[in-house]
Amino acid sequence: MQNLTQIEAKAVWEYRDGELYWRDRPNTHVAAGSKAGHLRKADGYWHVAYKRKTYLLHRIVFLLHHGHMPPFIDHKDGNPLNNKIDNLRETTLTQNSCNRRKGKNNTSGMKNVSPSASGKCQVRIRSGGETCFYALVEDLELAMLVASEARDKYHGNFARHQ
Repeated sequence: MQNLTQIEAKAVWEYRDGELYWRDRPNTHVAAGSKAGHLRKADGYWHVAYKRKTYLLHRIVFLLHHGHMPPFIDHKDGNPLNNKIDNLRETTLTQNSCNRRKGKNNTSGMKNVSPSASGKCQVRIRSGGETCFYALVEDLELAMLVASEARDKYHGNFARHQ
């Protein structure tokens, strides 16, 4: 199967302020000039179907502007609905993982902070599948500060504090 090219994408879609619009009528149910794609509630991302293949809309936006579709594209603000080109950046898997939200099973309410068996707060920062920072801290407020500083240090521009 041949990959979508920038030339083909530019012929099919027009980009306007984070949205894609069909240049021509893709089928009998969709008018030319209408907004392309649909929001898939299961994953929270916009998807676009073209030639029997489904693409994540932000990947097509990136392709239109940069000429290639990298393996990983990150939404800088963490919002999968914000597909403006200045919010998208090429990343590695590790960098993309750094910019994740806190886990759904988080019990402390703070990213990278969990209770320890000793009653203290455990702060753990991971990068590249390895723990790169670990600390036991007396209280939640201090743990929050320590976690924030460690994320800045180890995740850099990809640190996400929420």
